[in-house]
Amino acid sequence: MRDPRMEAFVQQVRAQTDILAVVQGYVPLKRKGGRYWGCCPFHNEKTASFSVVPADGFFYCFGCHAGGDAFKFISLIEHITWFEAVKRQAEQLGIPLPAEKRDPREEARLRELDDLRKVNALARDFFHNCLTMTHYGAAGRAYLAGRGITEAAIERCGIGFAPDAWAKLSDAFRKRGIPEHLLVTAGLAVKRERGGGVYDRFRNRVIIPIADERGRIVGFGGRALEGAMPKYLNTAETPVFNKRKLLFGLDRAHRAIASEGCAIVVEGYMDAIAAWEAGVANVVATLGTSFTEGHAALLLRRAPRIVFCYDSDAAGQEATLRALAAVRGRAAEVRVLLLPDGKDPDEYVRTHGAEAFRALVATAVPVPAFRLRHVRTHMADGVEGRNAALQAMLPVLAELDAVARGAYVRQTAAELFLDEGVVADALRKFLQRGGAEPAAPADLQRPVVRQADDAVRRAGRELLAAAWHTPDLLTEILSFIPRTDFPDELIGGILGAMAEHLQAGGALDADFIAAQPTAARDELMRTLAEEGRTDASYRGALATLRRAYLTAALARHTRRAEAMMQEGKAAYIDELNEVKKIQDEISRENLNE
Repeated sequence: MRDPRMEAFVQQVRAQTDILAVVQGYVPLKRKGGRYWGCCPFHNEKTASFSVVPADGFFYCFGCHAGGDAFKFISLIEHITWFEAVKRQAEQLGIPLPAEKRDPREEARLRELDDLRKVNALARDFFHNCLTMTHYGAAGRAYLAGRGITEAAIERCGIGFAPDAWAKLSDAFRKRGIPEHLLVTAGLAVKRERGGGVYDRFRNRVIIPIADERGRIVGFGGRALEGAMPKYLNTAETPVFNKRKLLFGLDRAHRAIASEGCAIVVEGYMDAIAAWEAGVANVVATLGTSFTEGHAALLLRRAPRIVFCYDSDAAGQEATLRALAAVRGRAAEVRVLLLPDGKDPDEYVRTHGAEAFRALVATAVPVPAFRLRHVRTHMADGVEGRNAALQAMLPVLAELDAVARGAYVRQTAAELFLDEGVVADALRKFLQRGGAEPAAPADLQRPVVRQADDAVRRAGRELLAAAWHTPDLLTEILSFIPRTDFPDELIGGILGAMAEHLQAGGALDADFIAAQPTAARDELMRTLAEEGRTDASYRGALATLRRAYLTAALARHTRRAEAMMQEGKAAYIDELNEVKKIQDEISRENLNE
């Protein structure tokens, strides 16, 4: 049903929105008659084909055919939903959003998220002031100067410094009335094991603020000084900070990425900052973790081309291979930039400048060429080494179209010192096997096991997916359905393991999956590969599993009551009372359906 209040709100915002002012905030325009023209921000072009018609309140590009009203423009340029664009424009105009009734738990969750972002913003100011305005920041200023980071860059990026003290930030924030539990939840402080209180998570480190896509500070990266370990320390997983879904600098780089049709991915904060300061704006960095499918989705919504520019050392090249696996099978142009002389992006940009770096980006090699180079570099001597290298290349060759495949078959043969016919024959056999990897020995092959897929298992996977993407839901799930009596033992065990891992300060990531027993690992991977989940499906799954739990509990307490009655134990009354409570809840649930 339509909400008249919301419709009136949208119309009010639309009536007060000047599309020309909105677009000119992003795109330089020149007036020609009743229209305004400029180069389209949604695709690369040198001749202006993007037009704004203020009288009619719309824009249109004759090149890529993007078009719509001001809200559509905002949603495309900021990569947000249409209604988020409406709300953002309402904020600009000072128009309040109509009050809406929310579930109390949802209200509490939203307040927590807002509080976490606010305390992170305060922490950014604290660290920045420590660096720029106090004696505590002298070591940080010296380090940054040595890395070629100017004062202007420090200001633009909000770089700060965490003093070499146990509780400088915690003490300062406590005096301002900020509760300790909020500092702990935000990942800024850690509870003391003895004696109570908290201590600062970041100490004696240069601090890099990390923002989400909307520019809201959600966490920090700390670079240690004086050889302390770990060298880089990120904010621990929080309700607003998820490394698998965040890319450093995307809030700054997304417009340049969309405009140039290309995203350059580097390993570290300093690599990205050096590129920005040199004038290369379409650069983002991962947050000390592998490039994920979630990262790929973020970038490919904005541009069809990704260039990976990781360090030239062995660790950087291995990270490149993992990143390529995350984009495998996606409709994207993926290339790898090979930096000369073992340099990292930061060093190369500072030494050679932006134009040289851009020229180098243009030389980035396709994935097959990079894989072949990597295989050739690590190829062992002798026939066995060449054959092993060939086996590593077959999946790469199999993914190519016929024309490219022929060229790379010849190149592979030349690089691996093999006869072209040998490579072609091996590829033909590989494709005949369905493009699968060579079969493992029988004793190493995993058996095919039919997985349970009843209503309870399907509901369990819904909860797994929800808790994985929103870890704070674990508390709700495990309080609603006790882990010890979870209707699906496998699912309950996984949820419990997730909760324990998070409580210990760990993150829900690929490493966590890899550490699980085989059955749990397979179920998690299946769950995360499935799509189409919503808040409604989560709520329905929670209800399904609650009913299954209640049904099992009813049977259990009934059996206990009967056994106690036969044994003459008075405690059977307690069991019958429990049976009655469960029956009443089941009846209420049935009435609410």
